[in-house]
Amino acid sequence: MSDNVKKVVLSSGTVRYRTVVDAGRDENGKRIQLTITKDTKREVLAERARIQSQRAAGTLIAPNKITVGEWLDQWLEYKQRDVEETTIRTYRLALVHVYDKLGYIRLQELGEDQVREFVDELVATGRRKGGEPGSRLAVSTVDGILIRLREALNRAVVRKLIAVNPAQSVRVALVDKKLDKRERERPKPWTVAEVQLFIAGIEGDRLYAPMLLSLMGLRPAEVCGQRWMDVDVRLGTLDITNTRTMIGNVRILEKDTKTASGERILPLPSKALESLKRFSARQAREKLAAGEAYTDTGYVVVDELGMALNTRQLREHAYRTMRRLGLRQVRLYDARHSCLSYLAVNGVPDVVLAAWAGHSSASFTKRKYVHVEAEDMRAAAAAWDAFHGGDPKAAT
Repeated sequence: MSDNVKKVVLSSGTVRYRTVVDAGRDENGKRIQLTITKDTKREVLAERARIQSQRAAGTLIAPNKITVGEWLDQWLEYKQRDVEETTIRTYRLALVHVYDKLGYIRLQELGEDQVREFVDELVATGRRKGGEPGSRLAVSTVDGILIRLREALNRAVVRKLIAVNPAQSVRVALVDKKLDKRERERPKPWTVAEVQLFIAGIEGDRLYAPMLLSLMGLRPAEVCGQRWMDVDVRLGTLDITNTRTMIGNVRILEKDTKTASGERILPLPSKALESLKRFSARQAREKLAAGEAYTDTGYVVVDELGMALNTRQLREHAYRTMRRLGLRQVRLYDARHSCLSYLAVNGVPDVVLAAWAGHSSASFTKRKYVHVEAEDMRAAAAAWDAFHGGDPKAAT
């Protein structure tokens, strides 16, 4: 039986041995055939046996010419099945640096050292806007880029395009983390006192009701997506099933909640419920005054002519109000941190806290949104006073 190994004589007179072996099919279903050329027939047969054995075991990594950038394109297209359009846009933005610095490299030639050098350079000079180009990039931003790159490369491992993920063990250097922590100013969410000052200062504002919803833990997209059909005045509840968000501050995207956990029914605090009733009555008067110029869109957050406001308009209105009140300017979304922290510190159970925030995991809610400030620990300080110098009998 023929082994299909051919003897090849090169122009220099050197003798080589060559054969072709079937290695399966590529991403597009095209048949892959590998040419093996060695100095001896025995080496050719051994290499062919290795390839056939690995193919049978499902561990064969067939050579390919796909670049990192080309694979990222394919991965982003694949991810469209699993995540929202807004999330895909966030992924694309996170991978801009990867495309620029690593995109031309063949995927199978990308090594851990290249990824580590890329990360070090990114931290040192990766900033493009919001500061001087070429200055240091926030470690949190670099971590986000690494997360996306690892995920894309993990998928390449699954598809047997590469044997291992070269970014799996790469991290931002500890010295860079310490420098970032020491030098980078991080805006803090409002304290409870600042939230309360803001609430007191907006009572006469036309958009008092929707801004109050933002200050009870709702996302801006959830606030702008509210419809009057979602408000049950009789039961005093708010049904959160619809969101209106912005893509690049340009295009409005209306969709359901980000996750299944985000779809929830919240009981309305009395002040929020009363403010919504007043806002509804005000809109009825505005509709009567505007006549045919009024558009009845059914949304809660609308202008004087009934047109729905978007998250950018709500944010800019809130910023103007903050300036008027002399308060630190923070995003309404960041106020979510303050509100959820307040609930946590005041004894709301973890499971209720997560459900209110629209999360499936209480540990995620506490890790991401709950920040305990010094003022929140006054009760602990008072307990230490009792421990250090209190009546021993009172402690038993």
